[in-house]
Amino acid sequence: MDKKFVVRDYQNSDYQKLNELWEVTGLGGSHRGDDEKIIAHSLEIGGRLIVIENTETGEIIGSSWMTFDGRRIHLHHIGVKPEFQNQGLGKLLTKESLKHAKAKGYQIKLEVHQSNRKAINIYKKLGFTFLGDYDVYIVRDLNSLPF
Repeated sequence: MDKKFVVRDYQNSDYQKLNELWEVTGLGGSHRGDDEKIIAHSLEIGGRLIVIENTETGEIIGSSWMTFDGRRIHLHHIGVKPEFQNQGLGKLLTKESLKHAKAKGYQIKLEVHQSNRKAINIYKKLGFTFLGDYDVYIVRDLNSLPF
């Protein structure tokens, strides 16, 4: 990896830059509930969030957020800013995530949009297999529930 990039654990002071990364890549952001409080809680209960920092600019250009539910690790928000894609950084983030899961001894699961063929190819090459046969649903706004 280029010396101007460093993979490291998330720090609270990274939040604004991380949120900017998630907004530009469409991975998430505070509007989806990915705020500082949720990140901190996720880390407290066994999750991990790694970032790639451009040491020349201080910019956060990539992330991989691993949450833990007591049964398996879920890989979220893995991505790289568009101008830094196709340099092996997404693969690097995925490998680091897999190393974390292996060290913890838990399965790792992720969701990826069907149209993201580049990411799917990386995941398959690194050992992920397609679960198939079911759709994923979510309730983001709990206040919208009728009870």
